[in-house]
Amino acid sequence: MFQPTSLNERIHTLDIMRGFSLLGILIVNIFAFSLPLPHILDLHSWFTDYQDVMLYQTLDIYVQSSFYPLFSMLFGYGLAMQWIKAEQTGTRFYPFATKRLVVLFIIGLLHAFLIWWGDILTMYAFCGFFLILCLKLKSGWLLTVALAMNGLLHFFILSLYAIAGIANAEFETPHVDITAINNAITAYGIGTWTDAFFQRLNDLAVQMAPGMWISALFTILPYMMIGAAAAKWRLVERAKELKVMWIILTIICIAGGLFIKSVPFHVTRTYLLEYVRVYIGGPILAVGYASLIVVLCLIPFATKLLSPIAKVGRMSLTIYIMQSIICTLLFYNFGFGLYGKVDVMMGIVIAIGIYVVQLALSELWFLKYQQGPLEKAVKRITYGKNGTEN
Repeated sequence: MFQPTSLNERIHTLDIMRGFSLLGILIVNIFAFSLPLPHILDLHSWFTDYQDVMLYQTLDIYVQSSFYPLFSMLFGYGLAMQWIKAEQTGTRFYPFATKRLVVLFIIGLLHAFLIWWGDILTMYAFCGFFLILCLKLKSGWLLTVALAMNGLLHFFILSLYAIAGIANAEFETPHVDITAINNAITAYGIGTWTDAFFQRLNDLAVQMAPGMWISALFTILPYMMIGAAAAKWRLVERAKELKVMWIILTIICIAGGLFIKSVPFHVTRTYLLEYVRVYIGGPILAVGYASLIVVLCLIPFATKLLSPIAKVGRMSLTIYIMQSIICTLLFYNFGFGLYGKVDVMMGIVIAIGIYVVQLALSELWFLKYQQGPLEKAVKRITYGKNGTEN
């Protein structure tokens, strides 16, 4: 019988990475909850106050486009660990993995239609189906295919820039649909739950457009494959042995990622630099953050010190959905009605405040239980009532 990971088998470094990622994701998402996204294509043009502009620019450098790649790699790492375990024990992996991804996809759909249009779970589950088909590949091949797929996307986009002659042209704010923006402000800012529901359907038509699913196969899936390759190499489990590699990765990727992501704000912001900032600098910085956490966890007592973050990571699905529920209640009119009324600093404070509350709730939850409520439900559905809790 295929079993989920037990508590003793968990790798706390990975849980800390997940918990850390959830903070970064919330800081990014807080503006999608409070502003008429996805109809604003460049938030830099939305903010006019100098402090807002500079703060959002800082978030763009340190946070934006770096945490979904990190979480995608962790998703791939986790799936590959399950595959390795199944291979070692001689149990059937694919029926349970497929079932779990279907359950995750359904949860994502419910989240998207009933709570928040910006759901990422459906995309993860969708890419996960392709990932499990590739898990029999050796680590080197997984990494090669991932880089080739991601590189193909870059080549295609940059070729279009070259053909259009805009690669080195100054970046211009994309045209926005003022009507769509006003509709979102009305529905979420002063509308009822029903108004918000129908607006959510309109926003989902953008978020879940066919192009987004295709794009995910060349962005999210490659990151998952990189994570799976790392799992097969047991890079985190062998952290002490590979300490020098992790330290070098930390220095190079954090310095390189921050440099790439900062350049467009210090020179002419061209289309080429903007693309490289998001799609090259973001993932590089993600690897840097992951490496930093691995290095920190090599320090005595660091894992224990960071255990509250690890607990958040252990119930990442519950925490993610909880963030959406809290934020919709805070910002939408059927709750506290803060939609469009907070500046960048207040958005950051709210995000950190929510996360601190979740740290405390996670600590309290794990005093009595061994897994988050949604995690328990998913495992019960996937493995049956006799599945081992983690």
